[in-house]
Amino acid sequence: MDVMEAIRTRRSIRKYLPDPVSEEALATVLEAARLAPTACNNQPVRLVVVKDAGLREKLIDACKGQKFVGQAPVVLVGCALEADSYPKQAGWMNTFAIDTAIVFDHLTLAATALGLGTCWIGAFDEQAVREVLGIPAEWRVVCLTPLGTPAESPDPRPRKALEEIVSEDGW
Repeated sequence: MDVMEAIRTRRSIRKYLPDPVSEEALATVLEAARLAPTACNNQPVRLVVVKDAGLREKLIDACKGQKFVGQAPVVLVGCALEADSYPKQAGWMNTFAIDTAIVFDHLTLAATALGLGTCWIGAFDEQAVREVLGIPAEWRVVCLTPLGTPAESPDPRPRKALEEIVSEDGW
């Protein structure tokens, strides 16, 4: 599958089969994440790969009761070290969340190309996730995603027309 097909067909998956993710597929997804660009190439992102069923179960509570988080055979947790991120994006903000989002976008598209499902999780208690996984306090938990074989095939969601989101040579 080429990258545009992966972009067109990626969906947020909230139902997973219990089938394990092969080590080869997981390695491909993680390699896509590793190759993602970050501001100033600081690479402040670390991924926690959660396979243990007990830990995945605990992440359900940390993710506001979203049961599908623990249903997938793998959960990926994106963390960033704010101190190692570029501090002055546009002169006013740190890039730790942006860098992690780019890493996650790469890994979700790679997963889609392999026939695997993901779903960005933004509804979670950062401290609870940190406690479940032993993540040090200086690391920010930015997002999570289940990773596994989809047990559903959601329809595409509507998108605005290109003319509504793009202008040329000025606003």
